Amino acid sequence: MSVSVVPEVAIAIADYRNSVDAAAIVALLDAYARDPMGGGTPLAEDVRERLVPALAEQPGAFTLIARVAGEPAGLANCFTGFSTFAARPLVNIHDIAVLPQYRSKGVGRALLNVVAQEAHARGACKITLEVLSGNEPAIAAYRQAGFVQYGLDPAMGTAQFWERKLP
Repeated sequence: MSVSVVPEVAIAIADYRNSVDAAAIVALLDAYARDPMGGGTPLAEDVRERLVPALAEQPGAFTLIARVAGEPAGLANCFTGFSTFAARPLVNIHDIAVLPQYRSKGVGRALLNVVAQEAHARGACKITLEVLSGNEPAIAAYRQAGFVQYGLDPAMGTAQFWERKLP
């Protein structure tokens, strides 16, 4: 299988106060939410309105926007956390999304590379992310980028990501 690479991918940290960046974040995240891997449901209107101002209020939050020929193609919403075992920051990629027409063209790989650069600049000891077990293309991309399933002791297995929704 050949992969055609998008020649000009520009990636920058979004300015949450910039209306162009804010609109790109909402549009890209909504496209991801509509995708089966994002749940298949568009973002609610109130979420669309609150999203960027709420991101701006989160300490350590940053969003990378990938643009191809000036058009938004993908994003990575990231949050700085803390590793108690390393006593250093970590970066969690909460969302990584690439529009369908840019998939398998290097946009996601470029986003992951820039997240790694930003994590390094922030003194992070690691980057974490979650992925659905059925999202084989993403799993392959993450493995290729050096990600592995997390575990402390092989006898205890790998970590699972769980949630408890609150009212």
